[in-house]
Amino acid sequence: MKCDIILCGVGGQGILSIATIIGEAAMNENLYIKQAEVHGMSQRGGDVQSNLRISSDPINSDLIALGSADVIISMEPMEALRYLPYLKKDGWIITSSTPFVNIPNYPDMDIIMNDLKKVQNVICIDIEQLAKDNGVPRSANVILLGAAQKALGLEYDKLENAIRRVFARKGDAIVDANIKALSLGAR
Repeated sequence: MKCDIILCGVGGQGILSIATIIGEAAMNENLYIKQAEVHGMSQRGGDVQSNLRISSDPINSDLIALGSADVIISMEPMEALRYLPYLKKDGWIITSSTPFVNIPNYPDMDIIMNDLKKVQNVICIDIEQLAKDNGVPRSANVILLGAAQKALGLEYDKLENAIRRVFARKGDAIVDANIKALSLGAR
C-alpha cells in the first residue's frame, strides 16, 4: 500500500486536522507515515499545505515529487489547481466547490471549474452547505475527508476510530459531530 497525499487550503480551514486524522488512522494500521507542512500565513488567510505520505514500506522523503501525488484534498478549489502539477495522471482531486475569496483578483469560478473538469478523477462538493444543512458547520473539513476515503485506500472504520482518538479530549459532542461529518462525505 502506498498513497501520497497533498492537503491544501487556506489558513483556518482544518487542513492540519485532516492530516492528523489520516496520520492517526495510518499509524494504527501499522503503516509508515511521513508528513511535511507549509503553514504560510495561515492566520491571515494564506496558503496552508501538507504533504502526507503513507506506505506499507519505509518512506525516505516527506516531500511529494511533481507528478506523483495519488490524491489532492483541497478545502478550496483554486488551491486544488495550484497543486495540480503534483498529481499523477490517474490521481484524484477531492475539493470543496466553495471558493475562499481572499485576494482581489480571484479567478472566475467558471474558469476554475472548467480547469477541474479537465482532470480525469475529480470529486467537487459544496462541503460548507452540506455542513450547515446537517448541523455540523465546524466539520466541513471532515466531510471532505469522508469524500476522499476511498481514494486514500484507508478503511472507513479506521478513519472513524482515528476521529474518536484525535478529538476525544474535546468531548463527545465534537467527536459525534466529526463522525457525522465523515459519514456525510462518504455517501
